[in-house]
Amino acid sequence: MTTYVLVPGFWMGSWAWDGVAARLRAEGHEVVALTPRGVAERAAETDATIETRIADLLDTLREHRDVVLVGHSGGGLVVVPAAERARERVSRLVLVDTGPLPEGMAQIDFGPPEVRAWVEKQLVENDGWYPMPTSRQLAEIGSSTEGIDATAFELIHARTTPEPGGTVTGTARRGSPDRSLPKTVIACTFTEADARAAIDAGVPAFVEMGGSEWSFVELPTGHWPMFSEPDALVELLLAQDPTVTG
Repeated sequence: MTTYVLVPGFWMGSWAWDGVAARLRAEGHEVVALTPRGVAERAAETDATIETRIADLLDTLREHRDVVLVGHSGGGLVVVPAAERARERVSRLVLVDTGPLPEGMAQIDFGPPEVRAWVEKQLVENDGWYPMPTSRQLAEIGSSTEGIDATAFELIHARTTPEPGGTVTGTARRGSPDRSLPKTVIACTFTEADARAAIDAGVPAFVEMGGSEWSFVELPTGHWPMFSEPDALVELLLAQDPTVTG
């Protein structure tokens, strides 16, 4: 049995992993799906920052060993530093359609200037909060909802809560990357070739993934594979199980 700790991206709680978690549990694994501070049932915790979310995750990791730690999208900002600070608890790090941002780089810094300006406008207009964009807005800023039909997207969107501004503009303290920790990127909206080209070009959000401990697997779909391709995502997560050989 392997313990999977699942961290969602922006706007979503543990419910985002319900389908994936059920399938992993059916395979006999332990699953801990987290709700980040500041969203869903924790929306009242308005002190949320990337660092407070890392602290919460570290509290969870202290209760487990040999964890496959999984972060989707904005969850990558949380799981990468947490794995560095609790290396003895983590057996593998898995990033779902995201990458390891360097110290000093916030999520809002990742996109092009026009997307940054749009997000900043949302924060101003919503008193420091960043609601999940509509499907049309997501398409305009380059986030694919491929594989999620309009009805399903509306149901998902209705369950989201605005993201606290501190997690959008804040950064994490990074440690030294541990090359002994295997790290896998499940690439959904980009390919391994795209990532390798960005690594070679020295793009800050990608360059770290050029290390020998990093591997890529592709799952061509939209940015939210837990909704668009849950079975395929589970198969890829099971393949990261360190207890399985051969």
